[in-house]
Amino acid sequence: MSGLWSGGCCWTVLYPPQLIEEQPAMARSLKFKRAYAAPAKADGFRILVDRIWPRGLTREKARIDCWARDIAPSTRLRQWFGHDPEKWPEFKNRYFTELRHNREAVENLRKILKNHASVTFVFAARDARHCNAVALKSYLRY
Repeated sequence: MSGLWSGGCCWTVLYPPQLIEEQPAMARSLKFKRAYAAPAKADGFRILVDRIWPRGLTREKARIDCWARDIAPSTRLRQWFGHDPEKWPEFKNRYFTELRHNREAVENLRKILKNHASVTFVFAARDARHCNAVALKSYLRY
């Protein structure tokens, strides 16, 4: 695992030399996975895209390479949405607006995607079709 949490910043990721040597133009594979599902080698670089750490999950079990808190929806938006599928279109619109105003976090995420052939967005929500990880991928036009 790389050195996340160093300095308490989600974007402070210390890459071991073997991760820096070969840098593809962009991740060839971007997947989603629920935080409570067992990590796998095929996941590649695992990025937690939630603002809150998944309840009851240890760092060792989660095997998260980067916790991208700053890219997650605001607490206010997350609470408004409440994972209600009927609010999904409006949630995406509001989240995209937040992302447009959070250029630094988006650019940092794009840099990470460029440095890894395989990336998995990790999330805690039960609904894998209506969660911020799916919206984020759509925003990135991936």
